[in-house]
Amino acid sequence: MRGRDRFDAIAALAREGRAPLRPGTELALQERLSIAFLVPPFTRGSGGLSTILALLREMADRGHSCSLWLEDPHRRTPESGRRVDRRLRDYFGSVPAEVHSGFWSWAGADVVVATGWETVPRALLLPDCAARAYLVQDYEPDFFPASAEARWAEQTYSEGLFHVTAGPWLAELLRQRFGARADWFALGVDHEVYRPLEVERRSDTVVLYARRSTPRRAVPLALLALAELHRRRPAVRLVLFGEEHPMRTSFPYRHAGILPEAELTRLYSEATVGVSLSLTNYSRVSQEMMACGLPCVELDTPSVRAALGGDDGLTFAPFDPLALADAVERLLDDRGLRARRSEAGQRLVAGRTWERSGEQFERCLREAAADAADVPLESGRT
Repeated sequence: MRGRDRFDAIAALAREGRAPLRPGTELALQERLSIAFLVPPFTRGSGGLSTILALLREMADRGHSCSLWLEDPHRRTPESGRRVDRRLRDYFGSVPAEVHSGFWSWAGADVVVATGWETVPRALLLPDCAARAYLVQDYEPDFFPASAEARWAEQTYSEGLFHVTAGPWLAELLRQRFGARADWFALGVDHEVYRPLEVERRSDTVVLYARRSTPRRAVPLALLALAELHRRRPAVRLVLFGEEHPMRTSFPYRHAGILPEAELTRLYSEATVGVSLSLTNYSRVSQEMMACGLPCVELDTPSVRAALGGDDGLTFAPFDPLALADAVERLLDDRGLRARRSEAGQRLVAGRTWERSGEQFERCLREAAADAADVPLESGRT
């Protein structure tokens, strides 16, 4: 069988080197930019792609001209642009951008935004662009065992791109470990969707974000904790969501699957305790649970503490199944503690809107443009 090589952009970059940037010292101050988002392969329920599209919508709302380009090194025969566009809309809603599969129709852009390690070589190869930025939502080398993919992912942070990270922990990691230029934005919450509904909140229900296909969500640890919780309290109602197909467990549970946002909001509004674990960078899921008034248990990691603060809004647990079960059980036992966590969590995320995230992201793109032109940009976060 013959076809294109996987990761052919990596080989092309090694042979040809990066395409030169188009000169333009005024780009950072230009009112409207053409922004090309390069995205890796995606599936239904992908939080990373959902964040990319939320930022793209914010850029479109600000008058920028946006396009989206799928870089899929895993497919020998690329999908049609029409099919990619249809999948995006079916999975994630409206996309205010031209959608392309592959780069045959590439005609340039003011700013090219790589959004995952697989898209960085292509971003460096594309001609007729004035600036490049790298949207980094997580430390992707940790997604792999020792492998070529892990090394390539790590190398992308040394390519001299301007990094725009989700949260401050990741920006600081890239600065310290790679000497990278990096600024950050806070993940937003759609408060029109994620808000407490006027439904009765149960006292016996624990919901777990159990996206098994995303190993950094520590689902095996969470399942051990819920098994222990079920051993102690067989009457507790357990609900797992985030994965299309049910998984085998040692305890009974309700499989909620991949839910539309409105159904997620209802689940968060009626549950007693939410569990969402983050081994690398923090997750939108915890914020969305808190926005619905659901007391949330997270792992005690530097990224989560940097993004979501101290112990007021979240209940932190160490990486231990019994300690995690203990943290959930404390909330089940203590109605007053649940009320305090609920109120503090809602206060914490109240100002985290996608509009605010868009303001921060736009400023980062202008920083990238100024960096590419080697001109100063007025300092100060928005």
